[in-house]
Amino acid sequence: MGFSFSGFDITFTNEISKDISRVYNSGMSSCLDKEVSITCNESIEDISSSDITEMVNIKNQNQFWGVIGGPPCPDFSVGGKNKGHQGENGKLTETFVNLICNTRPNFFVIENVKGLVKTKKHKEFFDRMIGLLEDSGYAVDFKVLNALDLGVPQDRERIFILGVTKTIYKKVFKVEFSGERGWFYWPCYERYVNAKYKYVWPTTNEFGIDIEKPSSIPQELMVGTYLLDNELKNIPNSNEFFNPRSSKFSFIEEGDDKRKSFKRLHRWRYSPTIAYGNNEVHLHPTLERRLSVREALRLQTVPDNFVINEDISLTVKFKAIGNGVPVKMSSLLASNLSYFLKQYLYS
Repeated sequence: MGFSFSGFDITFTNEISKDISRVYNSGMSSCLDKEVSITCNESIEDISSSDITEMVNIKNQNQFWGVIGGPPCPDFSVGGKNKGHQGENGKLTETFVNLICNTRPNFFVIENVKGLVKTKKHKEFFDRMIGLLEDSGYAVDFKVLNALDLGVPQDRERIFILGVTKTIYKKVFKVEFSGERGWFYWPCYERYVNAKYKYVWPTTNEFGIDIEKPSSIPQELMVGTYLLDNELKNIPNSNEFFNPRSSKFSFIEEGDDKRKSFKRLHRWRYSPTIAYGNNEVHLHPTLERRLSVREALRLQTVPDNFVINEDISLTVKFKAIGNGVPVKMSSLLASNLSYFLKQYLYS
C-alpha cells in the first residue's frame, strides 16, 4: 500500500496464506477502488526465477522494475525461536535474496526484524546475504528504522535493506560503488528523531480517570489521537474485537504495557510494536476491552477506507495487521526511493 500511494505500479504479489490473502484482497480493493487480489499463493521456494522473468517481460514493457517484500522473520526475532537462517522461516530470507540475484530487478527493498543485524549469530548470515547481493551487481544500503521516528504511534524497529544496480548508482553519483553505506536518502524528520527519548512521556495512571493531554508531544505520536474518535464507531471493522470476560479489563492501569499479557495502552503515549496474534491484542486505554480491528489498523496508519471482509476470522485479521509495515513508514521510504530512481531515469 505504501508503494502504491507513492506511485509504484504493483504487478505481482505473493502470499502463501490464503486467509491472509483474503485480508489483502478485500482491504486493497476497497482502498484503491478497484479489484485487487494476490497473484500467487505458492511458497517462494516453488517460484522459479524464469517464471518471474517471464511475467515481468509480459507485464512490464519498459523493463524497469523492482522487488519489495518481507520474508517471514520469527527465526530472527528476539521473541521467536531464534533458529536464524536454519529455521523454516529463516531459510526463506535466503530464498528471497537468491530470487533477487537470479532475476536481476533494477531495485529491491527487503524488510525484516532488527535481530537480523543486531544479534551476533544472525549478523554473520546477514553479512553473507549482503555479499551475495553485491556480488550480483547491486549497490546495497541498510538501516534500522523506528516507526516512531517517522511519525507513527509505535515503538517499532525494523531493518530495511535497499539496493539498486551498480549502473544506477554510478549514473546518480558519478562514481563507482565502493561498498560504502549511508548513500540512500533514508526518510528522516527532525521533529521525530529519537522521539522515544526526546519527549517526556506519561507512564501509568489509574484506569478510568481523566488525564490531561500533554501539549509538548506531537499528536500523531499518541495513540489517543487515533482511538478517541467519536466517529470511529461508524467506520467498518470498528466493532470487531475479542471480548472474553475477564476482571483484568477493569483494573489494569492505563499505560501498564510491561506485562506478558493484558497490556494496556496509554492514550497519550505511543504503542509497543503491534505484533498482534491470537488473543494477545493490546487493551484499549479507556475502555474495558481489547482494541478493535479498525483501531489496530489506525495504529498501523492504514486509511479508514481499507475495509476487511466481516467473514474473515479475528485471529487472521489481527495477524495480518500485526505483520504489516506501517503505511506511513512504507510510503515515506517509497517516496524517497521514487525520487532517487527518477534521478537515474530522467537525468
